[in-house]
Amino acid sequence: MSEREDRLKGTEAFRPESSSGDNQHARSVARTQAHWVRLAATAVGAVFLLVGIAGFIPGITTNYDDLSFAGHMSSAELLGVFQVSILHNIVHLLFGVAGLALARTARTATHYLVWGGVIYLVLWFYGLAIGHDSSANFVPVNDADNWLHLGLALGMIGLGLIGRRSQIAPGEPVEA
Repeated sequence: MSEREDRLKGTEAFRPESSSGDNQHARSVARTQAHWVRLAATAVGAVFLLVGIAGFIPGITTNYDDLSFAGHMSSAELLGVFQVSILHNIVHLLFGVAGLALARTARTATHYLVWGGVIYLVLWFYGLAIGHDSSANFVPVNDADNWLHLGLALGMIGLGLIGRRSQIAPGEPVEA
């Protein structure tokens, strides 16, 4: 039987753990990618945490006196651009804490980035679908928030896909 047939059938003659340097190289690449996905989740989590804190700081948040708990009535804006509320800031803080906590392993960091990106993609669609002055805009969001949510969604999903390689390398799952 040829090596290719052994590999396809998974017979004893082909053992990925003990074969040539190809698998060792793949696992080395996977370890590097596991490191980077954990680092990306840490960075994203830290940014969300900082944004959540900044949303409570007058000066960084314009119209701070108009900051309400939730709803479109809040005219407070982070950096004078992104509409925020107390609820919106709390969500950023929770997303940040989750990112830092889930960055401990490549698997959980990957899940945080991919599923967090999916959540932001849903928020982008939601922001496009609702009227900005309607009661459905409880987070609240404006046009700047909507496009930021799309960018976050694409960026987080893209970063999360880096972590996929560390989970599909030959042998046991790889951690950095």
